[in-house]
Amino acid sequence: MLTPEETVYEAAGIGLYAVGIADHDTIDGIEPALAVAEDAGVIVVPGIEINTDVEQDEVHILGYYIDHHSDEFRERIGKLQTGRYERGKRMVEQLNALGVEITFERVMEIADDASIGRPHVARAIVEAGYVRTINGAFGKYLVRGAPGYVGRYKLTPVEAVGIILEAGGVPVLAHPGHGKPSEPMIPELIRAGLRGIEVYHSDHTAAQSRWFRRIADKTGMIITGGSDSHGPGMMKDIPVGNVTIDGAVVDQLRAASEEIRAAG
Repeated sequence: MLTPEETVYEAAGIGLYAVGIADHDTIDGIEPALAVAEDAGVIVVPGIEINTDVEQDEVHILGYYIDHHSDEFRERIGKLQTGRYERGKRMVEQLNALGVEITFERVMEIADDASIGRPHVARAIVEAGYVRTINGAFGKYLVRGAPGYVGRYKLTPVEAVGIILEAGGVPVLAHPGHGKPSEPMIPELIRAGLRGIEVYHSDHTAAQSRWFRRIADKTGMIITGGSDSHGPGMMKDIPVGNVTIDGAVVDQLRAASEEIRAAG
């Protein structure tokens, strides 16, 4: 819900050394964030978080230090954005059929050029007075199995890892303890080229973080962490910097990206 620039200045305001800009299925926020990084005095790590589907659940793959100027990468990500746009339209159509009178034009205004997602639809539902909270909108209309839910453009975790590697980025398994644990697929993802695990996350318990750190150490994965802040007014009001990790990981990710690009 914050702009990329606001996110960078927010990070600077709380004294962070670096901040990762890793929006869902889009890289449009990277350049605006990089443009203010020097002024803010914060290193911006360019990234993306790709949503993928596994059976009746989803797994997210982070990509750090991607070449966001790559035409081929932009084309691949463009398909995901198109899928999000069409998905948003279908959700609005289904909600309209249920008598929930919101417009796709308003959803796009709320998204404000960002990659359209369910939170934007949820805010439109709240604005229209059908529920009082974002949580209520998700629970009643937008969670998997609810009447307004529409599935995403299908992409597997292995495919997402491959897309990130092709762009010279470092693939990292996001929040493996969130929702349905993605731990069982870690060996397959490592064979596909996974280079890191998000050990520390706002939804992880201390025990989960210890467990995933052991897995990362055992498999030689880079240990990352993140708040997963989506800004204020969301289902979970998680502030930027809610979870931090040693700044040395920035150098590890940059080095890994250089290695991937040299090999590819």
